[in-house]
Amino acid sequence: MQDIYNGMPADELGADGWEKPWSGPNGGSCVEAKQLGEGRVAVRQSTDPTGPALICSDDAMARFVEGAKNGLADFLL
Repeated sequence: MQDIYNGMPADELGADGWEKPWSGPNGGSCVEAKQLGEGRVAVRQSTDPTGPALICSDDAMARFVEGAKNGLADFLL
């Protein structure tokens, strides 16, 4: 696989495997995530699939999701 780096064009990670776990009932603008393997996850904006991808570790994503579940991201609402 090519070098994967934070901010790379998300379409360079391929079209398959992107999920919309945070999409509302009507779709639209949402966050998409993709398991990359080797302990990494990519995140992109659904309305800009060729835009930059945020690359983070599986551990960082797990901490983010757990923190969100525990209300630590409520200030964003």
